Amino acid sequence: MSKKIRKNSSKPDAPEAARTATAGRAKSARNADPSSSLAASEKSKSGSAKSRPESQGTDLAEGSRAPSFNLPREDGTRVSLADFAGRRLVIFFYPRAGTPGCTREAMDFTRLAKEFAACGTTVLGVSADPVKTQDSFRTKHKLSIPLISDEKHDMLEAYGAWGEKSMYGRVFLGILRSTVLVNADGRIARIWRRVKVDGHAEEVLAAARDL
Repeated sequence: MSKKIRKNSSKPDAPEAARTATAGRAKSARNADPSSSLAASEKSKSGSAKSRPESQGTDLAEGSRAPSFNLPREDGTRVSLADFAGRRLVIFFYPRAGTPGCTREAMDFTRLAKEFAACGTTVLGVSADPVKTQDSFRTKHKLSIPLISDEKHDMLEAYGAWGEKSMYGRVFLGILRSTVLVNADGRIARIWRRVKVDGHAEEVLAAARDL
């Protein structure tokens, strides 16, 4: 009589392998260091916060030292804060060259340029527009004030003029219309946030005269 020989296998059957793997994962989870999970959670939160850049100059206050800058103007030459040492300086930050509100604001400051000069005050306009765009803007509207190009937003952030904006329910980062008046000693004398164009240049001129 022939005998059937049953071969032994070193591999467990499929159901048994699945149960073993599941048990192993559960044991690993129980033995895991809870601090590592917490660290991962905090790291995730930190990364999320860093993904939303905010204005670096929101703590800029009246009486503080004006942040330095060195940027190109519309004619290609460079302008720095040191150029205006001993003089009062008005810096108005506008969202975009050529738009209606920004055009009116720039023209208002140009209209009052002689009055600002009479009280020892220079006026600068700043936006993130390229130099060529600033040049076209100044030429088209016959603006007498220098226009600074800050494409990398360094000055805008330093002066708190870069941050979150909203329009039609959409939130985005952009230039916040604002103005800063700098004393002859290089300190911030006045700050205007959420500027409304109408009558703003006249208000700034009155403040410059009072210094």
